[in-house]
Amino acid sequence: MLAKTDFIDLIPHAGDMCLLDGVLSWDDTSIHATSVSHVLDTHPLRSERGLHAVHLAEYGAQAMAVHGALRGRERGETAPRPGMLVSLRGVKLSAQRIDNREGVLDVYAECLIADENGAQYLFRVLHSGEELASGRAAVIHPSR
Repeated sequence: MLAKTDFIDLIPHAGDMCLLDGVLSWDDTSIHATSVSHVLDTHPLRSERGLHAVHLAEYGAQAMAVHGALRGRERGETAPRPGMLVSLRGVKLSAQRIDNREGVLDVYAECLIADENGAQYLFRVLHSGEELASGRAAVIHPSR
């Protein structure tokens, strides 16, 4: 398992905006991360009505960023690489709010294609075995 301190310096998400707490496993094509930040009153995406499930797409996008950064570290890259989420497709949500669900979120991302210009991933977010969100996301990287 990787703790947040093992990857926080590799991604552009800082402070409370780094929503993932750890990585249970990862390989060349996939990652399984975890988080309990969704219940925090100080969550940066939370409104006065709570934390809407649509924000689970950000958890998926951050799993993508961590996965890409871990793959980059294997190639000797150590600086965070900015990316811009440009597309969400086929997103399915099975809840309205997520801040009322105590416990761990399991965040999975599977790389479909990636190069130095960007990547496409499938993502899924589960809570106690129930899928709360899934979809496909694309990110582009600015030219270096």
